[in-house]
This record gives sequence, C-alpha cells and structure tokens, in this order.
Amino acid sequence: MATPDFILELRRYVGTRPLFLSGVTAVIVRGDEVLLGRRSDNGALTPITGIVDPGEEPADAAVREAAEEAGVVIRADRLAWVHQIPRVTYENGDQTDYLDLTFRCSWISGEPYPADGEMTDVRWYPLADLSALSDEMRARVEAALTDEPSARFEGGR
Repeated sequence: MATPDFILELRRYVGTRPLFLSGVTAVIVRGDEVLLGRRSDNGALTPITGIVDPGEEPADAAVREAAEEAGVVIRADRLAWVHQIPRVTYENGDQTDYLDLTFRCSWISGEPYPADGEMTDVRWYPLADLSALSDEMRARVEAALTDEPSARFEGGR
C-alpha cells in the first residue's frame, strides 16, 4: 500500500511517534449487497477505507477512495459513525491514531475491481451474511445500515 506523500513528509519530522489522522470508511450499498475488498497487506475483508488528504472534505475522500481502490462511482449519503480506532503500530514501528468517519454510500456506476493494488479482490457480498468481517468492520457496516438520521458518536460517557 502506498503511503501518501504528506504522511511521508510528516514522518521525516516525527519519526515513528504517533500521528493523528482522519480516515474514512465507505460502506457502499447496492440493493441488498455491500461492496467489500480483500486487503493486499493483511488479507482482511473490509469496506473501502482510506486517509483524508489535507484540506479534503471527508465525504469527498470516501468517494475518491472508492474510485481509486475499487473503480466505482459512488455517492456519500450520510455520516453514520464517528469513532477513534485503537492505536495502530505498523511493522516498521510507525504509530498512528485514526479518527474514523464511516459513511453510508450508494453505488452509482462501475464494476468493482482491485484498481490500485490495495485490494486483491473487490466484489459484492450479501448484507444478510457479514460473518467474514472482523467485529470492528462489521460494526462499521452495521452502523451505516441503520436508518438513524444522525451519526453515532463514541465517548461522552
């Protein structure tokens, strides 16, 4: 997976210390199916995810990531869940804290394929069977599938 240039630049200054980044999860729905892909780095099955670029609107990031990773055109319909992901430590020692913004998205056009190498397989899965997803990713999909008009927020307890 290619690391965005702005992160490489930041890493020159902070080394492996934790970076706080905003990420997006695009839960793309078409009828009774959801678009999922198999990550090339760890083999996990996930919705489309990515990092928000500096100055980029998060919903635009979700749309961009869907085009880049899966070759599909989507619409970000609503923000479904805002939550902090536990710190990630990569094999090279880099640490990152991600604030994830999960969006419910609608498929508009395009047949999915692993467009940029971040996924080895991208295809539609039935919403009735999300058992192949990790608990974390299933929670993101389920949050996006609710009919709640406003986003779910963690914390504030």
